This record gives sequence, C-alpha cells and structure tokens, in this order.
Amino acid sequence: MKFMAKKRPKLRFIAISGTTDVTENLYVYEYGNDMIVVDCGVGFPDADMLGVDLVIPDFTYIRQNKNKLRGIVITHGHEDHLGAVPFLLREVDAPVFATKLTAGFIEDKLVDYEFRGKKVNVFDPEKDTVDLGAFHVSPFRVSHSVPDAVGLCINTPEGNIFHVPDYKFDWTPVDGRPFDIQRAVMLASKGALALASDSLGSTHPGHTESEKKIEKILDIIINNASQRIFFTTISSNISRMQQAINIAAKTGRQVAFAGRSVEQKAKTARDLGYLHYPNEIEIPLKKAMSKKKDEVMIIISGSYGQSGSALYRASTGEHDLLEVESGDTVIFSGDPAPPGTKANVDTLVDHLLQIGADVHYYDMQEDLHVSGHGSQEDIRLLFGLIRPKYFIPIGGTVRHMRGYSAMAQEMGAKASDVFELPPGGIVEFSNGVGQKAGAVSVHDVLVDGTEIGDVGKVVLRDRHILSQEGIVVSIVQIAKSTNKLDGAVEIVSRGFVFERKRKDLLNLAAKHLEKELGGRKYVNQQMVRDEAPRILGKFFFKETGRQPMIVPVVIET
Repeated sequence: MKFMAKKRPKLRFIAISGTTDVTENLYVYEYGNDMIVVDCGVGFPDADMLGVDLVIPDFTYIRQNKNKLRGIVITHGHEDHLGAVPFLLREVDAPVFATKLTAGFIEDKLVDYEFRGKKVNVFDPEKDTVDLGAFHVSPFRVSHSVPDAVGLCINTPEGNIFHVPDYKFDWTPVDGRPFDIQRAVMLASKGALALASDSLGSTHPGHTESEKKIEKILDIIINNASQRIFFTTISSNISRMQQAINIAAKTGRQVAFAGRSVEQKAKTARDLGYLHYPNEIEIPLKKAMSKKKDEVMIIISGSYGQSGSALYRASTGEHDLLEVESGDTVIFSGDPAPPGTKANVDTLVDHLLQIGADVHYYDMQEDLHVSGHGSQEDIRLLFGLIRPKYFIPIGGTVRHMRGYSAMAQEMGAKASDVFELPPGGIVEFSNGVGQKAGAVSVHDVLVDGTEIGDVGKVVLRDRHILSQEGIVVSIVQIAKSTNKLDGAVEIVSRGFVFERKRKDLLNLAAKHLEKELGGRKYVNQQMVRDEAPRILGKFFFKETGRQPMIVPVVIET
C-alpha cells in the first residue's frame, strides 16, 4: 500500500497595501497554518475625500485567516506603519512586537482607542529573535527619521526574506545609532531568498543626506530670530525635535510643547530615554507666553497644515494660549509629503506670511528637511549587502517600483526576479523559486469620525455634490384617500442659490414639479422619491447649468 507524501505548503508574501501608495503599509507572510503581519499603517485622505479622517488597509484577508495569525511586527514609529494597529486589533487578537520607542507610541495609541492594559512585546534589535510559528524574525537596527527603526530578517521554511521598509545609510544620526550593517550582513551570510525594501528614493540620485546637516541650518535661523520661535515637524520625528531643543538650549531659549500629538510623543520619547534635555529647558505653555519673546521656542503640531492643529489655531487667533504675531519666526522642518496635505500647508504658509511672520518652509532653498528614505546609492548599497535572489519594491508608487526594478536589473537581476505588486498582490515561493500568484481583493477603508468602512464612493460623491452644487429639498404632500397631491409643493435650498434673490426660480421649480406630478393618475411615496429628483434635476440644469443634490420629502395626509 502506497502512502502519498504530504504536500509541502508554499510561502506567500501578500502586499495588502503599501506598494502603489507611500502610506498604509501592511504586508502578510503566510506558510501553511502560520501567518504574520508586518506593519499596519494608516493613509491620509485625498482632497476630494470630504469629511474622511483616515484611510486604513483592508483587513478582510487577515480576518478570514485570523486563526493562523501568530503576531504583528511593527518596524518603526511613523503613522503610516503603525497607525492602524488599533483598528486591526478590534478584529483579531494577536500579540504585537516592536522596539522600545515604537512600542511606546503604539501603547499610547491603544489607550486613545480604549485598549487599556494592552501591552506591546518589546524586542532588542541588537540580539533578540522573535519566534512566531514557522517564522523566526531577527530584527536589525536601521537609520531613519525616527529613532529605533528596524529591518527584519524573516527565516522561513523556504529561506530568509529580508523586510527593510523605511531606511537610509546615515553614519551620523542624531541618536548616535547608525544602520547596523554588521548584523544585517551576518544574517544575510546565511542566504537571502528575497528582499522586500523601500523604493521611495529610487528616482533620486546619490546618497540621502545625514540628519546632522539640518542642525547647522536650524542653528543659523534660530540664532537670527528676534522674537518667539514656532518650530513644527511631524510628531514622531523625535530626532528633529532633539535638534531643535539642542539649539534652543545653546541660544538661551526655553522650550514648550503645544499640540496633543507633539506633547504625547515627546513625553513618551523622553520617558523611554530617546529625547534628552535638562528639566529646566522645558516650561509649561502658559508660562512660556509670559516670558520675553526672545527666550522661548514653541515646538508645535501642525506641520501638515491641519485645520484643527495647534499651529493653525495659533495663526488664526483661535488658540487659548498661543498667537503667532508679526516678527515671530515659524519653521516648517519637513515636507508636506502625504497626499492631500500640500494645499493645506501652502494656505497656512501664505496666512503666516500675511501676518508678518518670518516663515521658513519647504519652497525656500534652505534644506530644512532631509528625507528618511534612501536614495539610489543607498538602495544599491542595500542590494549589495543582502544579495537576494528576488526583489520586491515596497513603500512607493508605480514609478518608484519601476526605478527600483531598473536598479536591480543593472546589478544583475533578471526582470523576472523583481516583483512589482498591486494592492493585494501575492508572490509565492516553493522550492526556492518565486513567482507572482494573483492577488487578494482589497480596497481602501475610510474612517469618518467613529464610523469605519461606512463611507464609500456613493457617500463621497454625495458630499462632493453638496460642496460644489448645494442641496434642494422638495416637500410634497399626498392625500392617502385619493393618491393625489394635497396642496402646493414647497421647495427650499441651501448652498444652491440665494433664496431671497432667486425665490422666483424655486417657485417656478415647485410649480413645474406640481404640474408634472399632478398630471399623473395617482402618486405614492415611492413614485415621488423616484421622480422628483429626475424632474427637478432636468429643470435646474436647464435653468442654471448646475446639478444640486435633490432630496424629496413626502408627507401623507
């Protein structure tokens, strides 16, 4: 009697999101009955996503296979890599792993989302290995714009896959901890089946500059400032905050933090030993406003120009304690990188300039921002260190994936060795051979206030119409006994036409609808709801060239 050999599982890499957009990073590794998630980040709404607060990945595949999920590993402390963790933990129960600072940021976020008592498992990237079913994860330190970032060597039954998302080779980082090349090379010496790594800098020649370069430029600006200084960067950029605080101390200024995200992350980073300054440097915000203007620096949230941010409110006189005044210095140390943010920053910068503030921002040739992402020479160096058989570009857009692919081929890879994946794209590895294997179905999930996933294309379309064309409400009364109109039709509008001046138009529209419906043998609620928008839509477009949202209200008498 012959026994069939048990079929060996295939190793699957699934890019749920994070390949054609620079945000929403979430990747799945799956082998047989074991699965891990690497990173779980949010995206930022496009300008036409009215009312949407966040965009998060589609967790459907993970939820459907949650019995396989052994753990969630987060590589660093930026929102586009950790911001969606609370949303995923609402749907699955799994341990979370990260370095100390990243774990602190995640735990703060979990408290905000009412996961009190949920702890993140902390690993040391210089010595620890995390065992998760079939996966043995060895982290190693990388340089990025937030301290405590890591790459991963994921040992699988098919071989080692290196997962290195955001990184650069910075030999003089602010925290004094450069890319741990020795550990990365030691791990790669055992072979590398594939490398999934950051592609965002693939269109930029050369090496990415060191964070240290920023400090010299900031030193000049801060030394020349004669009044208050407002310094803004993304709240997780602890290294940039450290640089600003270093210069403030040298120039005799004390520092206050403004804005919940900045205050929270600065406190966490200092408590965990990643932000360093004497106690006397920091003062409460209220006290800062009573000191001489040339003795204070405010590190403030709002680098993306968000309308509710502390900097925005301080610039418009809406903040309880702060107000940007003529002669104050405002420093934007960062690029408006996420989609939809540049227009907001441009508007805020223009407003600050009109106030009379001395504004230093991205369009000025002062190099106030250094990317945390490796450029072409950094990418080539990583390729040379890891020497993988296969390449998977992540963390960029289509053009970045294409640039990454071209560099891999220049260094000897075949085109078939590079897997450019769409959202949901799958690569399968079996017996040391990798190939594309279709995709799982995914879509962006929109977060609007407390609602998740209820805002879709139809809702966004309606919001867009409301913002552009306004709304018209038609009130129609129907007599139950006769199934006929009962009284005159009434029409009111908001955001469509100025009613006092165009009351004639609304009256004509009401009479037109009344005539159309009154000529029917009978009318009922459903008929009015179907027909009123069509009839009024044609009427208003003919008279005004506009197409407002039309909402019929039917009252039975």
